[in-house]
Amino acid sequence: MRRLLLLTLVLPVVLPAQDPLEIVRRATELDRRNTEISRNYTFLQRQEQRDLESNGKLKKTESETFDVTLLEGSPYRRLVARDDRPLSPKDQRKEEEKLQKSIEERRKETAEQRERRVADWDHKRQKQREPLKELPEAFNFKLAGEEALNGGVAYVIEGTPKPGYRPKSASTAFFPKVKLRFWIAKEDYQWVRVDLESLDTISFGGFLIRLAKGSHLSIENARINNEVWLPKRAEIHGSVRLALVKVMRGEIVFTFSDYKKFQADSRVIAQ
Repeated sequence: MRRLLLLTLVLPVVLPAQDPLEIVRRATELDRRNTEISRNYTFLQRQEQRDLESNGKLKKTESETFDVTLLEGSPYRRLVARDDRPLSPKDQRKEEEKLQKSIEERRKETAEQRERRVADWDHKRQKQREPLKELPEAFNFKLAGEEALNGGVAYVIEGTPKPGYRPKSASTAFFPKVKLRFWIAKEDYQWVRVDLESLDTISFGGFLIRLAKGSHLSIENARINNEVWLPKRAEIHGSVRLALVKVMRGEIVFTFSDYKKFQADSRVIAQ
């Protein structure tokens, strides 16, 4: 009788946590906190483009590495390497001149101008989170199991488009055309990995990136400083049209590293 009573008390707590929709909702809510903490971090971003021949043979590889830091309240990206080699002295001077110009311009801003610039950045960051809010309405979720990943155990959840779902904004227009697969940490309900497969041609970033049917997008996150989950790697595989002009078949790989917490009283100084 005692065991039955204990089971009755525990079940209401355990069952919702196993519901894939509830797991996704909790992860979405916690992502808001990650977004706020992430603004305090600087990092290196490397983006590599691998063009493939029609037979799958590697044709060309190009990469650029950027140092992303906070400059007077909002991010500034500075090119620091091409193809994993330091910039030429000429290009280094150009980048330093651009940085110095941005420093001077931002420090000459009025309080209202600075507030508007930082607010615009925050608005863009919030816009990037918009699709997460519609996930429960747009997809049917199924708990596919559990996997060891990134030093922990994660729920594996599959998402398929709900019949009849109508996107509420341009940022979610692609939802009816994709399948999703999530890995969400059991320990703290944070996104560890997200995989997306296009069921038709889809667009991102205001049509700056267009993926053909059958393309894949994956994002992997990592815990940083035991306080926040931040991007570690993102990959796009398949046929991609960039800025509606360049078409490539291959891979685009983004890696993020060297995360450092940016102190509120720190300032960027040109070399």
